[in-house]
Parts: sequence; C-alpha cells; structure tokens
Amino acid sequence: MKNPQKLNNTSFLFLILFLFSSSLVSLKTLKKVNIQDISVSGSEFFSKNDVVKNSDLEFPIRMIFIKTNLLEKELKKNLSLKNVSVRKQIFPFGLKIEVNPRKPIAYGERILNNEKVFGFIDKEGIFINKQNIDEKNLNELTLQVFGWKEKFKKILSEILKAQENYELELIKVNFSPNGFLTVEEKDLKRILLGFNPDLINIQLQIISSLKNEFKKINFSEKIDNIDLTNPNKPKIKVFKP
Repeated sequence: MKNPQKLNNTSFLFLILFLFSSSLVSLKTLKKVNIQDISVSGSEFFSKNDVVKNSDLEFPIRMIFIKTNLLEKELKKNLSLKNVSVRKQIFPFGLKIEVNPRKPIAYGERILNNEKVFGFIDKEGIFINKQNIDEKNLNELTLQVFGWKEKFKKILSEILKAQENYELELIKVNFSPNGFLTVEEKDLKRILLGFNPDLINIQLQIISSLKNEFKKINFSEKIDNIDLTNPNKPKIKVFKP
C-alpha cells in the first residue's frame, strides 16, 4: 500500500512546479518584445526591420498585446507574400516569423492614385510591389502585364496557366482603363479578347489551336490581329501589300 504522506508531498511538489511555471509564462507574456527579439525565416531578402516598417506595431511592445493574426494579414499584404506565419515564443523569448514569398513570372504595371506603379505578377495573377522582390536573383522575364487591377487577377491567372499548359509564347497582356482585354503572342501577334471574362477559357483554347494549325500549314501571311471577342466567329486580319 502506497504511503499517503508521500503521495501528498508529490502532489504538493507538482502543484508548486505548475504554479511556478504558470507564473513564469505570465511574466514572459508581459515582457516587451524588442526588434532584436524578432527572427525571420523562409527568405533571406526580408529582415526584422521589414517587419517593423510594414506593421502598425510600435516596438518595443508587450508580447501579450501582439495579435498574431492581424500581424500576419498586415505583412502578407504589405510585403506581397504568398503566406506568412507569426508565432509567439516564450522559451527562448521572441517573435518567430516565417515568410513564403511569391515568385514573379511577369513584369507588371498598375495605376494607383493616377500614377504608374511598376512591379511583378505571380502565377496567381497577384501584383507584387517592386520593393518586395530581390531583383538580383530574378530570372529574365519575357511577359509584361499592363493595367493590372485587383478584379483582373482571376482572369490573368487563367491566362498565365494557359501559357504553360498550351505552350503559348505570350509577350504582353493589356487591360485598358475600361477593362478591354488584349494579349500579344509571339507568332499570332495582337489578339482581341474583349470584356467578357467568362469566355477566357474557350478563347485560350482557340489561340492554342490557331498557333498549332498555323505551324502545320506554315502560314506565311503577316498577321495584323485576331479578333476573338466572339469566339464563335473569330476574325483574322492580315497585312495587305
């Protein structure tokens, strides 16, 4: 039979340890986080100073007042990140931030406050601010996107996927101020796609078919433009001598 006195002493010891550790954790959460307590992983391009500049937090700040989900949203937006994770760490004390940068596949241009803003576009059609890309390690890009807006990212993503799936050689994607979409392909030249985003998949399939057919027949005419605004009635305009 176990000694009741021994059990009571053990229980008391565990209680003391629990209270001590709980008090220590509580004290740590009240401790202020300084810039040197921040660590950033996932990219060598972003630093702890980028975290400070691109958040509304004023360091030093007590750990308990840091809302990780809000900080994640701020950093994801302001640093053009694909994803970001923020964790409070008690032992060792600090703020652990893991970033997942976006990978640009095209140059981008948008109008913001009546001024041109230059940057990059990723495969999801997201605009990446120029200052958030390490251009020294950037591969040469051949595609340019003009007139980017938030509402165009879905259709742009479809176009960028098609370029890879259909082996298209797109040079330019342009959204006019009123939303009219045109693309330029290496062999097919200027292609008019129009205003209806619901037609984009069938339009991209037609572009791929035309490119393949022209290669087969060795089409020698110099194409001016192709009008696919009505996919059921495509029009091809050639230069006349």
